[in-house]
Amino acid sequence: MILGIDEVGRGSWAGPLVVGAVVLGGVAIEGLTDSKKLSKKRREELDLIIRDKAAGIGIGWVSPGEIDEIGLSRALKLATIRAVEQVKCAYDEIIIDGTVNFLAETGKGKYVKTMPKADLLIPSVSAASIIAKVARDNYMAKQSLEYRGYGFEKHVGYGTKVHSDALDKIGITPMHRLSFKPMEKYLNSSKNIGNQAEDFAAKYLIKKGHKIIAKNWKTKRCEIDIVSRLHDKLFFVEVKYRSSRDQGGGTSAITSQKLRRMRFGAEIYLAHNNLRDIDAELAVISVSGQPMIIEQFLEIL
Repeated sequence: MILGIDEVGRGSWAGPLVVGAVVLGGVAIEGLTDSKKLSKKRREELDLIIRDKAAGIGIGWVSPGEIDEIGLSRALKLATIRAVEQVKCAYDEIIIDGTVNFLAETGKGKYVKTMPKADLLIPSVSAASIIAKVARDNYMAKQSLEYRGYGFEKHVGYGTKVHSDALDKIGITPMHRLSFKPMEKYLNSSKNIGNQAEDFAAKYLIKKGHKIIAKNWKTKRCEIDIVSRLHDKLFFVEVKYRSSRDQGGGTSAITSQKLRRMRFGAEIYLAHNNLRDIDAELAVISVSGQPMIIEQFLEIL
């Protein structure tokens, strides 16, 4: 049996990267093809049929923050691994749409065949394309209620004139991939919601008795959102924002790689300011919603 894999959202300016993985298990579903060639209504109809009849299904998500953190190539691998891990049924061949084996570095890599246009030719890959697109489109439609004025429900995060005009008028959001070149000119915008979240987190720390020593402290090698002092201890604080509690992100977005970078940044700051002997700690503040609330203040030893 074939495990078919396809991605959606690779070139989007905003929103997650999503990979679908489907084992049809011999089930014939009429009308399967590349999701982009189907109407929205037909995709949603087929999505329900696939979910009901397929032997195995997986959907792997990588958030915009993770894409910025690890890069698009690694994000594609990570989303694929996450999708495949959810498929519990047996299969003996894996077909990935395109020319890159995203599982090459895993134990499943030897079973993979890459195939351009597989979403047109292989039913299980077509099914993977459909479930991934429907899931992502629905998610982006929900984001349009959180971030009004961007038109996420229409362009689902891709680069369009409507999207570009909204960025010019409103600024970027946590949904945007800051590492993508079209976002460069908006990074220093005062309307950046990420900056608003950092300001909100700083006010929270002040209420807790902290003194803010630095904000957005950076060198060519590192950046620290907030440095604060409470009594005789320094805190190096990473601020993570998400639009609502039921979305990915927040403190869960602190990967092991991000943690290493936080430690490295703290070490650079301490050395730069000749503070090697001071008691110091890493921390994460998770901010969510509009209006903003503090979800969690997590100290990391």
